[in-house]
Amino acid sequence: MGEEHKTAQDGGRPLPPGLTGESLRVALAAIASAIGPEKLDTDDMADFQDPFQFPGSAMNVPCGVVSPTSVEDVQAIMRIANEHRVPLWPLGRGKNNGYGGAAPRVRGALMLSFRNMNKVLEINEKLGYAIVEPGVSWFDLYKAIEAGGYNLAASIVEIGWGGVVSNTLEHGQTYMPYSIDQASHCGFEVVLPNGDLLRTGSGAMENNPTWPLYKRGFGPTSTELFMQSNFGVVTKMGYWLMPKPEVYMPLWLQVWDDAQMPAVVDALRELMLAGTINMRPSMNNTLCIASKNSARTDWYDGTGPVPEEIIDKIAKALDVGRWMMRFALYGDEPIVDYNFAKLKKRFESIPSVRVTGKKHGAHEFESLPSAVERVMIGVPSTDLNKMSGWAGGDTGGHVDFSPVIPLTREHARAAQDLFTKMSAEAGFDYLVGIVPINARSAASVNIIPFNTTDEGQVRRAYSHAKRMVLVAGKLGYGAYRAHLSFMDPAADQFGFNDHAQRRFNETIKNALDPRGIIAPGKSGIWGARFREAGFPRPE
Repeated sequence: MGEEHKTAQDGGRPLPPGLTGESLRVALAAIASAIGPEKLDTDDMADFQDPFQFPGSAMNVPCGVVSPTSVEDVQAIMRIANEHRVPLWPLGRGKNNGYGGAAPRVRGALMLSFRNMNKVLEINEKLGYAIVEPGVSWFDLYKAIEAGGYNLAASIVEIGWGGVVSNTLEHGQTYMPYSIDQASHCGFEVVLPNGDLLRTGSGAMENNPTWPLYKRGFGPTSTELFMQSNFGVVTKMGYWLMPKPEVYMPLWLQVWDDAQMPAVVDALRELMLAGTINMRPSMNNTLCIASKNSARTDWYDGTGPVPEEIIDKIAKALDVGRWMMRFALYGDEPIVDYNFAKLKKRFESIPSVRVTGKKHGAHEFESLPSAVERVMIGVPSTDLNKMSGWAGGDTGGHVDFSPVIPLTREHARAAQDLFTKMSAEAGFDYLVGIVPINARSAASVNIIPFNTTDEGQVRRAYSHAKRMVLVAGKLGYGAYRAHLSFMDPAADQFGFNDHAQRRFNETIKNALDPRGIIAPGKSGIWGARFREAGFPRPE
């Protein structure tokens, strides 16, 4: 769970590694003087930790939080942090709860919160894009689109309280057509560790109008280097928006025979490769679906995993099947009708599979009764947050492990068999969603639910997740993102040529950030300063 970060304390405030109480006070005073004392808080840090750890056990806690309101503030913070060797942990909205929430990787880091840089700077209807600051939530973006009367929709996440920039930087999953391979982002503005300001792609040219339109530029493309890394801090981002379609048709596929799930995966791949399905579906097993509108105790209150006969009972009672896939079609009505007939014929050639759907016009999008159907057309919601309470109600939590697998029946079956067996051995319910990243690969999102007030259960859940990382890695299944508690094991699995990728990443880290101030340990990238200090340390 928490790592090794047992650093010194200063009157109850955790100190960053290598700093004394006095050196930290000098650094914080310099930041307050540069950007204003009202933007610095060192008192209440309750919101800046993993929300699903056992109460009172959190070790990954910060020394304070600084909340800039401008790019110039960020530059000043970066220069001062660099001068005083204060590690920073950048934070968009802090809602990435299944992966550690708002906690820093290193105890005593100073949180760099973008909650007050939350402006939608531009929306261009003609070219279909927005430019946003890093504190903009999905709700903020949606409201700006609607307030401007733009005929546009943004591809969004399941729970709208998260950040557009932070989710994108983490390769997060959204669902509309531009979500395929995280295609929506275009153009970053980045503050580097020395306070210098960079714009990627075409933004490297003054007044280049294609900065949010063309992902590259001249020479190497640096944009991807700032995703899931700790090389710089993104302060602006272009995000592509889709014209609202004439017809939106949310679809539901039910698989009543668990053994037919792999055949559905093959059919899905074929239809995505052909362009019939041009968005990101999500196929969830019965318990994953049930967690979004009920609690475990509604169905079963025994120990160990929910038995198969109870899962069958849930599938029938909720009329969801053993697997249910949500997906959608968008476009002109004749095209939607044609594609629906094609995919329905293909999927329903598989025994026990049923596909249903209903067409809607733009005037209906916001009023659809299903939160999932609203999300797939860009209308944000918080309704789907209920799943956190599956195992503990108001004190429920979960830790997630999401490896990438080829989108084939063989790998879908192998992953399901492996993770079902491992979950049963660890005593946890098996909740999973298979979410295509593109037409050829998918994230197998394994959700491990627990009651946060049960210390033993919490520890077992985190240990189970870490073991899944190690076992899956031996089979070549690497995580597409990782919880704070096992970023290092996740990075270790990418070991080709004596971990050439990690050596490459740390070479860049040491060149750009020789004092290691930005997000040390992020994605297993520590840099020389922290490696020499013995990080990562044994748990």
